Amino acid sequence: MPHADSVYLPGYIQTKTEFWDHVHLQLQALLEDQRYWVSNLSNAASLIYSSLSAFSKYFGDSERAVNWAGFYVRGDLFPRPRICKESPLPDDKLLLGPFCGKPACQFIPVAPGKERGVCAAAYLKGETLLVPDVEAYPGHIACDGETKSEIVCPLLLEHEGSTMVLGVLDLDCLALNGFDEEDKAGLEKIAKLVVNSSDW
Repeated sequence: MPHADSVYLPGYIQTKTEFWDHVHLQLQALLEDQRYWVSNLSNAASLIYSSLSAFSKYFGDSERAVNWAGFYVRGDLFPRPRICKESPLPDDKLLLGPFCGKPACQFIPVAPGKERGVCAAAYLKGETLLVPDVEAYPGHIACDGETKSEIVCPLLLEHEGSTMVLGVLDLDCLALNGFDEEDKAGLEKIAKLVVNSSDW
């Protein structure tokens, strides 16, 4: 099957739970035998964004569309330069990772006392944040002024008996109250799949 066909949504999918289960299943196939996190997050962002665009019952290409889907990852996890002069990788910022949508913030400060926005809060708390109205969220970073609501899910790695937060999965929506608990549950499963399918 061509990889692009993974965004095809069968007609029987009517609920958000069915939708996210389908996306999870398609993502499992895309990530099989592939452990590079940059590649895996790239396919995950594309699959999520394209599948949501095709899910006209709740999102689609309308005033309820998801206008951004992607990842921010801890700066110290990025590949080091191999050809040009090596520069230090920041451990106090999330750097822009693979995404679909309009250009976004290059980095997000996460050092305690300097953090800003929903992504930083979800990263530092290690928990998913549902924001029904971004304008009402203190310190919201407006990468796209059209965004009205947001959901941010942390990337959690269980390693040697402790939990590490590697970054976040971030989705923006053009509508208020764009996401709900079903989206939260589905995205948390996808975040876990991406983390466990990749080498960090």
